[in-house]
Amino acid sequence: MPAPILHLGATVLCSHAGQATPLSPFPRVLLSGQPAVTIASPYAVAGCTLAAVPSPPCVTGQWLVGAVRVMAGGVPVATMTGSSTCIPTGAPMMPVVAQTRVLAT
Repeated sequence: MPAPILHLGATVLCSHAGQATPLSPFPRVLLSGQPAVTIASPYAVAGCTLAAVPSPPCVTGQWLVGAVRVMAGGVPVATMTGSSTCIPTGAPMMPVVAQTRVLAT
């Protein structure tokens, strides 16, 4: 099923409401004037509300599954319906807002 491709300006949160930001978006593909994000790009998570006890808060995130048919630089692009994980908690990241003009399957 087609889903919006994530870009640098997309709002992505960890499961505990921390802001996730891609560290290395793909600069050669622009969506709404901002670089697209591939599944190879790690995310930095800031402001995770999970208490340090008993488990530490989310620090980084990574997309595990992205688009099957759309690539950027030979790597699948990240989509709003893709699978992701936060480290060290293992909780998923949640895309909340993304551009809606370009969809990928």
